[in-house]
Amino acid sequence: MNLIALLIGLAVERLATQLFHLRELRWLDKVIDAGYGQFARFAGWPAIIPVALLAALLVFPVFLVTFLLGDALFGFAYLLLAVIVLFFSLGPRDIGEEIDDYCSALESGDAERIRVTSKALLERDVDDDEAERIRHVEEAVFVQANNRLFAVIFWFVVFGPLGAWAYRVMDLIRRRAVFNASRADGSADEAERMAAAAAALHGWVAWIPARLTAAGYALAGSFDDARAAWRHPHAPEALTTGEQNEQLLGRVGAAAIALGHRDNESVTERGIRGATAARHLVLRLLWLWAVVIAGLTLYGWSM
Repeated sequence: MNLIALLIGLAVERLATQLFHLRELRWLDKVIDAGYGQFARFAGWPAIIPVALLAALLVFPVFLVTFLLGDALFGFAYLLLAVIVLFFSLGPRDIGEEIDDYCSALESGDAERIRVTSKALLERDVDDDEAERIRHVEEAVFVQANNRLFAVIFWFVVFGPLGAWAYRVMDLIRRRAVFNASRADGSADEAERMAAAAAALHGWVAWIPARLTAAGYALAGSFDDARAAWRHPHAPEALTTGEQNEQLLGRVGAAAIALGHRDNESVTERGIRGATAARHLVLRLLWLWAVVIAGLTLYGWSM
């Protein structure tokens, strides 16, 4: 049932692009902030505990509805719920549209649009150096594809709608914690602790799908280049689990597209070519996953 719901959900996700704005879930920011407001009560506890409790609180409604539905209407109610939950767990924005916006900004030469579209993919301030910005944006595409698509699909396959929603909740908490820490004043230490704990929790649940996704990049792209990049990390310094995930996805994905040097190519043209190649690799991997899921579904029916 979960695999059928996944295939339907992915099809709906591709067709209902006009509804993507509903996946922003801005109203949850107030709930998350309220949870952060209770952080003082757990001042003596490891920060990971209140973050995990907040995540459990946000996941509980989906667990309750799933439990209550059971096999109602011969499982159709569960199927409908699974498709809806998957739709809201993916994204929130379509990564292909964000790449198009970024490439359009590069073509127009609008510095402000380039900064805004780059920041949307990087989730941080943009580099001043053009070459560095282009490299970081390409790597960010592969990281965001895992966060928005492949990790959600993985946890949906493992635990159904509950798994997909739990991953999305942890990502929402991480994003909000980082945002709050960036504008914290008097409570900067607490905000930093919360952000670090949220990033750690997200990094743990992203560890397995990040490596499956990186392996997928290698299979869907230049395998030899991707394998070499996997074996030779660029940063020897100690990294958090989340940073390790992002570095692995970024360097393996960038190696898998295997962009060669072109004579007389401008920085802008290189940026557009790299972002477009990254998008195509992500799309190829998504189709590969869809074929595998469809095969598993047909196998399940034949049993």
